[in-house]
Amino acid sequence: MATRISIDPITRIEGHLRIDCEVDNGKVRKAWSSGQMWRGVELILLGRDPRDAWAITQRICGVCTTVHAVTSVRAVENALKLEIPLNAQYIRNMIITAHAVHDHIVHFYHLSALDWVDVVSALKADPVKTAQLAESLSDWDGNSRHVMIETQNRLKTFVGGGQLGVFTNGYWGHPAMKLSPEVNLLAVAHYLQALDVQRYANKIVSTLGSKTPHIQNLAVGGVSNPIATDSQSVLSVERLLLIKEMIDKVGSFIRNCYLVDVAAIGAFYADWTGIGKGITDYLAVPDLPMDGKGTQFMMPGGYIKDGDLSTYKPIKSFDDQYFKDGVAESVKHSWYNYQKPGALHPWKGETTPNYTDFQDDGKYSWVKAPTFYGKPAQVGPLAQVLCGVAAGHQPTIGYVNKVVDTVSALVGSKIPLTALHSTIGRHAARAVRCGVMYEGLQANWQALMENLAKGDVKTFNKPVFPKEEIMGFGFHEAPRGVLSHWAVIKDGKIANYQCVVPTTWNAAPRNEEDSIGPYEAALLGTPVADPEKPLEVLRTVHSFDPCLACAVHLTDKEHKTVVQVKAL
Repeated sequence: MATRISIDPITRIEGHLRIDCEVDNGKVRKAWSSGQMWRGVELILLGRDPRDAWAITQRICGVCTTVHAVTSVRAVENALKLEIPLNAQYIRNMIITAHAVHDHIVHFYHLSALDWVDVVSALKADPVKTAQLAESLSDWDGNSRHVMIETQNRLKTFVGGGQLGVFTNGYWGHPAMKLSPEVNLLAVAHYLQALDVQRYANKIVSTLGSKTPHIQNLAVGGVSNPIATDSQSVLSVERLLLIKEMIDKVGSFIRNCYLVDVAAIGAFYADWTGIGKGITDYLAVPDLPMDGKGTQFMMPGGYIKDGDLSTYKPIKSFDDQYFKDGVAESVKHSWYNYQKPGALHPWKGETTPNYTDFQDDGKYSWVKAPTFYGKPAQVGPLAQVLCGVAAGHQPTIGYVNKVVDTVSALVGSKIPLTALHSTIGRHAARAVRCGVMYEGLQANWQALMENLAKGDVKTFNKPVFPKEEIMGFGFHEAPRGVLSHWAVIKDGKIANYQCVVPTTWNAAPRNEEDSIGPYEAALLGTPVADPEKPLEVLRTVHSFDPCLACAVHLTDKEHKTVVQVKAL
């Protein structure tokens, strides 16, 4: 007999996500992904000045703030066919890459590593052996015997005080935990060190964006950062040199800890390369534009069908017709109504809430169901990395080889690229993307410095809005995947605005054709050792790094479950 599991809310993510599963003979046979919130920012934007949209859409989320700001100004600039100065592009790119590096480090170490690391087990580790293992993998200065002893002592203090502090309420001792005590101790040490390192990436964002979260320096037409080489009150060479110091510190951690830790954990959990595959139609967009028009990019993007890299079709510009025509959203299984049946293109999108009870075969989520030319698509670091490999992007290929070679050496056999189509593969791809974004951060810092050396200090082109109706879209390869904003502007005011965010793609319910979304597909076949402690379900869901904006949390009082789990 199947057991029904309801995990509500999924924690260690942003927002309120509910996952329902039917488990039969120790495996997930059916799954439902339900966004348990609604804010309606699209309605708030109606009638407003398009130049204000970037500041408002940042409030969709307190984590992914910069990504909405960037995408929003791109959408309005696309509608106006407005070119922006090179300096503005470089500054935006530095904010994008620094934010992405911060996001990826935090996701792995502080949000999802605890699904794989048994913190309590680290108390049994030999710190000397842990240091020897760590030093054999990299020359990171935080891998010393002294550091490992100190980390274990700190952990003993937590436990001796009757609590584990930030490590409280994990599934410690769960049969799905496989790491040795020494590897667990190493992971705990890097968890604590990552708390310091991620601050450097965030300082870069706040230095350029005036604050974080919710940066203040963007504008339709560029950025508001004044640049001068002889003033302390603006973006000066001195501040840019300070940013370079922080870039180097973050880069050292990525190379010597993040990439190595993901490879090591992947080697111990090699069986998870066969779990969580799900949908293998992948969508990514190009990013880090290096010209003012958005036609030349440091990072490629495109569409891959059925996981076959030979099917890769590139997306080439900010005005790409292939992407523009391919996106649509269905609400057949979402708590909204459309005036007519069928999916809608975002420019014609409607946001009319219609809450019902949780209906297994009807409406069950506040998340819409996006499709690309009628089919669900997985977005995120894995999609971006696979598109990078297919496009021959050398930084991506280099980091993929580094991770795959490390895992292969640890397990004693060659790991194929197809192993990335999995739960653990998504973590590996995120580490690869973090390395690529770090290199992009370095490159854009250098490009900005070189452009300033030529005497160019321009950062803004003034927009002019026509009376007639215009439409534009902006996209961005955000940390969690493809983000797009779609704006209809009439008489200089917003007439319609739709945001199709990465978690809308991945957390989607069933669509117009009743096809399941990426979370739901990835959960099918997942082994569950103990329905009361569904750690395995959390592993796969967390591998996508869900981000559902904080809003109205609705409770279904009628639906009954066999097992109710509060995940901590």
